[in-house]
Amino acid sequence: MSVKLQICDSTLRDGNHAVAHQLGRADISAYARAAEAAGVDVLEVGHGNGLGASSIQVGIAAISDAEMLGAAKAELRNSRLGVLSIPGFASVERDLKPALDCGVDEVRVGAHCTEADVTRQQITMLRSMGVRVKGLLLMSHMASAGKLVEQAGLMQEYGAEAVVLMDSAGAYTPEMVREKVGELVEKLDIAIGFHAHNNLGLSVINSITAIRAGASIVDVTARGFGAGAGNAPIELVAANLHVEQIEARIKLFGALDAADTAEERFVKHVPTNDSVTIASGIAGVFSGFAAPVRRASRRFGADPREILLELGRRRVVAGQEDTIIEVAMALAAERASADVTHAFADHI
Repeated sequence: MSVKLQICDSTLRDGNHAVAHQLGRADISAYARAAEAAGVDVLEVGHGNGLGASSIQVGIAAISDAEMLGAAKAELRNSRLGVLSIPGFASVERDLKPALDCGVDEVRVGAHCTEADVTRQQITMLRSMGVRVKGLLLMSHMASAGKLVEQAGLMQEYGAEAVVLMDSAGAYTPEMVREKVGELVEKLDIAIGFHAHNNLGLSVINSITAIRAGASIVDVTARGFGAGAGNAPIELVAANLHVEQIEARIKLFGALDAADTAEERFVKHVPTNDSVTIASGIAGVFSGFAAPVRRASRRFGADPREILLELGRRRVVAGQEDTIIEVAMALAAERASADVTHAFADHI
């Protein structure tokens, strides 16, 4: 490959979803040391939804953004410290500037795949300060290749040095990856990346397919630790890079050691596919909805798979968590009405 592949390890950010954002200082420090030893290019750290996201609505983190970033930064020498910033959760003065003061080297500014314009203020401000900035297009399965080129082009215009397609729902197939990543690589002048989720069991092959299509950035997490069915596991991606002799800074044994460290310390349940996460992938619903959908299912007695399929039909995205309750209540009411109708019919 003409451009060396960059590995972004988001175990300490996306992985925070898997423990309700309860990663503590000791866990962050230990994993940051392992990631540094493994040779990851960027270690992304923070609340699962990024800077400024700790809240009752999406989950209160165990420690502050500054504490998380400080713990990780102290362990890094060659790996860059990265953060996620989603306008609406993160603000420039309250969140971004303090994060930079903590030693953040790189910021990834994210928006829904059709709303890149909301990233303009943050990307342009950060670039004017000389900060490395990448754009993220969330829920990118929901937009056509042409639309993604248009939206990524805006991020490029604002100053983003790369754009990463986020498979936030784990809905991509290898063919979709080839088409969309390939189109962005062909049409844009900046690096293109891919962030996989494993709802359909395709996170590793989708990541390798993205590389073959020209992506030069791939996101991973230890043991696939992340929202829903998890992400592309660092250990499996590293193994495939080794087998296919794809050049990258990451070390195979280091990646294996990092995954072991994560499992020993905080991966209480290795992410796997079950009926809920599979339904989420089929429906194209944000992977982070798995836990609140399960809670709503238990509370109202509605089938979680039906909730997810209805959320998919409504094209619900992150930030619309209240709709989960609305849908669960409606499905429960429909079921109760159907039960009454059947009971009445049985007595006629």
